Amino acid sequence: MSTDYALLKQQLESLLEGEEHWLANLANTSALLFSQLPELNWVGFYLLSEGELVLGPFQGKPACVRIPLGKGVCGTAAQRREPIVVPDVHEFPGHIVCDEASRSELVVPLITAEGRLLGVLDLDSPVLHRFSDRDAQGLTALMGVLISATAWPEKF
Repeated sequence: MSTDYALLKQQLESLLEGEEHWLANLANTSALLFSQLPELNWVGFYLLSEGELVLGPFQGKPACVRIPLGKGVCGTAAQRREPIVVPDVHEFPGHIVCDEASRSELVVPLITAEGRLLGVLDLDSPVLHRFSDRDAQGLTALMGVLISATAWPEKF
């Protein structure tokens, strides 16, 4: 299974063209990724608000609403400001279980060109070892498209 990230980038650019509203862009991005990436059971955003990550637009089952920085995969990726690929969530110390069906996870921080941490993109899969470093690189590039196309509020 190999995702064509160049094609996905074109689709995202077309989807976001002419729209700068952060909420609309996050909602459409999560819907695009959920519909185009195989073997996912959840994809969405957590946004940094007053020192913690708060649930944003997503596709999938209801999720954890607040995640402290440094906690779980999302909080750790945000704190480190780097993507984290987790082949088996049960082996990640402090993993936060929102959906017991999830077996692997990929989290990509959203960081502006000025260095502002906006939040994270979180992808979960019911398949062990679903995500690779190639996925992390491809999704990081896609988040660059999203960040550039969007007018971000001062705070969420």
